[in-house]
Amino acid sequence: MAMKPRTMLRTGAMAIVMALAFGLSACSTQSVLETMPAAAQAPLSDRYAAHVVDVGSRRVVLSQNASAIRHPASLTKMMTLYMLFDAVETGRIGMGASIPVSAYAASRPPSKLGLKAGDQISVDTAIRALAVKSSNDVAVAVAEFLSGSEAAFAGAMTARSRQLGLRSTRFTNASGLPDAGQVTTAEDMTRLGMLLMTNHRRYYPYFNQREFTFRGRTIRGHNHLLKEPGVDGIKTGYIRASGFNVVTSVKKGPRRYVITVMGGDSARERDERVRQIIASLR
Repeated sequence: MAMKPRTMLRTGAMAIVMALAFGLSACSTQSVLETMPAAAQAPLSDRYAAHVVDVGSRRVVLSQNASAIRHPASLTKMMTLYMLFDAVETGRIGMGASIPVSAYAASRPPSKLGLKAGDQISVDTAIRALAVKSSNDVAVAVAEFLSGSEAAFAGAMTARSRQLGLRSTRFTNASGLPDAGQVTTAEDMTRLGMLLMTNHRRYYPYFNQREFTFRGRTIRGHNHLLKEPGVDGIKTGYIRASGFNVVTSVKKGPRRYVITVMGGDSARERDERVRQIIASLR
């Protein structure tokens, strides 16, 4: 069946927008139409935002709604981990320390490690659980261990964020579970990803892990982009209010880029958009 003219115009216009967004020339529009996966051709949601930075030069490669307020969801755990890395680096705690699990922490909804009140986990296990599994119970246990309560920890997270230049970010919890007051931007999340790999370089490899073993069980992660060539981290996130989010680090040739995509309608669509951005990088 032949495509209706109106449909052709709408499809072509969308391809041109995507081509321009990804830094492609207008003459490549036809090849974009032929090769772009269906998920990446879907109309952008009203929650969509993207931000891409060349880490070496700090050049902004792509910016779409990058300063618009969004909910971080489990991207929050990047900051939870930043705070934990700070505590280790300053000597407040050691990697061999044991983190106690309260009844409140154990009661957090999934995604979770399935800890029980009275359990204890090592700092190393906590890092893996947050980076790989995005465990909400572990996030709260870490918050309580470092600050006495999750509320106090969220305040400390926000204060530290300001010091780091995350101007539009405010945390109300350590996990990213739904809260209208927990906000950020794609620009801030890109910056946080870059800060993790520079200021806490020795811990950055945790974000490249796709699974870990806990009490004899293999715990697998959610970040399927880690299978892509050149991708070496870092974090996904989802709640209904945010859509599907991801911060991704990729090496392409001599350059490294940090890519933030927020507000995807599905994990598949979000990941396809990241793949298209990676393909467009020069």
